[in-house]
Amino acid sequence: RTVYTEEGRRQLFCCIKCLGGIPYASLIATILLYAGVALFCGCGHEALSGTVNILQTYFEMARAAGDIIDVFTMIDIFKYVIYGIAAAFFVYGILLMVEGFFTTGAIKDLYGDFKITTCGRCVSAWFIMLTYVFMLAWLGVTAFTSLPVYMYFNLWTICRNTTLVEGANLCLDLRQFGIVTIGEEKKICTMSENFLRMCESTELNMTFHLFIVALAGAGAAVIAMVHYLMVLSANWAYVKDACRMQKYEDIKSKEEQELHDIHSTRSKERLNAYT
Repeated sequence: RTVYTEEGRRQLFCCIKCLGGIPYASLIATILLYAGVALFCGCGHEALSGTVNILQTYFEMARAAGDIIDVFTMIDIFKYVIYGIAAAFFVYGILLMVEGFFTTGAIKDLYGDFKITTCGRCVSAWFIMLTYVFMLAWLGVTAFTSLPVYMYFNLWTICRNTTLVEGANLCLDLRQFGIVTIGEEKKICTMSENFLRMCESTELNMTFHLFIVALAGAGAAVIAMVHYLMVLSANWAYVKDACRMQKYEDIKSKEEQELHDIHSTRSKERLNAYT
């Protein structure tokens, strides 16, 4: 049998009060967003590095001299984009968590006062619009990430069919994927030594699975954005109702003050008349 002291009860009440002010819906969405962005950025970066090694080692491609934009330059650009995405959504997740803390009334629980301002409503509406735009952007990123998964799946299928069908002469031409121009012929066939070494290496299998995980991370980011939209919409409804309740309380307090003033004035008049 446990006996709680007055101090223990007070600490337990404060702990429960603090836990009640945590925006759990925003917290779950933030964890999902960070996990998705981490998977997409980390695995995508390593998959792009593996793609560079595969193109240089087995397809015997080299970087173009000068300022010509080739596939290697595009991969470097994608890597810098990944760095920007990781930094931007790390900050954006923190901002949404802060907005969730304010909207769910954590400040009210701590300080006993909570005022809804026009700026607060505008901030909530701005986050809804921005999150919707980011959701569409992540849908595009997910669709774009599925392209290398499709390419590597074709390459992996050719490697598997080569081992199953003896004497099959299958070729993979990079021109059909738009990696090189039509004038360049970067083709690798199953009978070549490079193709056999590429199929036997673990680099191809690892790069393929890294792109799959990156695609899953982009999908998780889309789900997180949808979750954030639901949370922000609910928070917006809460802010709107709280604003109406605040106006009602202000009007009610003003009317009560006016009635009190009228009652005090009449009491003074009666007292003066009696005197």
